Amino acid sequence: MSVQRFEKAMTMMRAADPQRRVDGFDFLREHADAYVPELAAEFEREPDQGLRCWLLELLAEARSPEAMPVLTVQLANDDESLRLWAVRGLEMLDSREAHAALDAARANGWIE
Repeated sequence: MSVQRFEKAMTMMRAADPQRRVDGFDFLREHADAYVPELAAEFEREPDQGLRCWLLELLAEARSPEAMPVLTVQLANDDESLRLWAVRGLEMLDSREAHAALDAARANGWIE
C-alpha cells in the first residue's frame, strides 16, 4: 500500500464532513495490517483524543505483533476508551506475549 493512500485517508479522517471521516476510517480499517508503522506514528503525535481512539482501534484491528508496543503502553492510560482498545487489540493478537502484557496490567490494577 502506498504512503499517499495512507495520507489521503488520514486527511479524510480529519475532515469536517462526518461522512468523509468515516470513509477515511473505513479505508484504513480494511488495510490496517498494511499500515501498522504509519498508524503507530500517527497515534503517538495525534493531539485529538477522538482520533487517537480511532487510530488505536485501527491498530487493534490490524492484529499485528508490530502494534503490540503501542497497545501495551495504552493499558496504563487514564483514558478508559484507549485502555479498552488496547485490551481488545491484545486479545485479538492472542499470543503468549499479548497474554503476558494483559496479565501484567491486571496485576498492576490497570485493567480488570
